Amino acid sequence: MTNELMPLEEEILKALKTVYDPEIPVNVYDLGLIYGVDISDDKQVKIQMTLTAPACPAADYIVEDVKMKLEAIDGVKSVAVEIVFEPEWHHDMMSEEAKLELGFL
Repeated sequence: MTNELMPLEEEILKALKTVYDPEIPVNVYDLGLIYGVDISDDKQVKIQMTLTAPACPAADYIVEDVKMKLEAIDGVKSVAVEIVFEPEWHHDMMSEEAKLELGFL
């Protein structure tokens, strides 16, 4: 990623922190659900993420929320979200703040 894209990456991470699973009071970034953010030189964004469970009933809602919030960022040309299940998500992937919020600390 070039230095020119660094502010865009910061905006993307900030936006990801506003996306929540409706059943969990912690954002998807702090939950550790975001496995990768790739920004091409022409500002196409690819997000690689997982879900807390493969059968998550809110999967479509979460993916759509990620896409809408990132597409609203000035300069982002397109957003693709890839759902992966490897590695399998585990609560140890959460930030310290998320663990505290959910009672794991």
